[in-house]
Amino acid sequence: MKKIWNKIMHDLYQWTMNLASGPKAVWALCAIAFIESSFFPIPPDLLLIPLVLARRTSAFRIAALTTISSVLGGAFGYAIGYFLYQSVGIPVLDFYHATAQFEQFCAAYNEYGAWIVFGAGLTPFPYKVVTIASGVTHMNFIVFMLASVIARGMRFYLVAWLLWKWGEPMKKWIEKNLGWLSVVFFILLIGSFFLIKLFNGG
Repeated sequence: MKKIWNKIMHDLYQWTMNLASGPKAVWALCAIAFIESSFFPIPPDLLLIPLVLARRTSAFRIAALTTISSVLGGAFGYAIGYFLYQSVGIPVLDFYHATAQFEQFCAAYNEYGAWIVFGAGLTPFPYKVVTIASGVTHMNFIVFMLASVIARGMRFYLVAWLLWKWGEPMKKWIEKNLGWLSVVFFILLIGSFFLIKLFNGG
């Protein structure tokens, strides 16, 4: 079973990378960013990085399109959770072995929903899990969308800006450290939030 899963992931990875060199790469990136927010396992960064390097003058336009597509995909994931949880949401979560994560997030949504969406949108945590959970728990849709726009925009614009500024050397550095950088940034952000809450008598 493990070998089959590894082969599926390898084939998906190769397919995604082949799209980056095609004539419709930008539209392929938008499609990947959309479906990754609800069920596709390959992150759009794998297409975003080579595309920005190849078209550095369009770096921020590409980041904007990626952000818009990803947030719209997040809205689709929200709809899956809201309307189709039993028939579609549960199989998707089971496929990614994310049911336990999902249950933990549901318990925390009432108080920290916007921060959870923001964290998943910014960090390597599977954003699709949170988009579905947001729909299932009927999180305020406007809050969900605002958190998604800010988080996904920060993530993709940061990658685009670093590549626009420093090019190929930054590509290698980002590929090696993006996950940890995102996590550290989010931890610092959440820490600041709790400090403010503490000093305000939270």
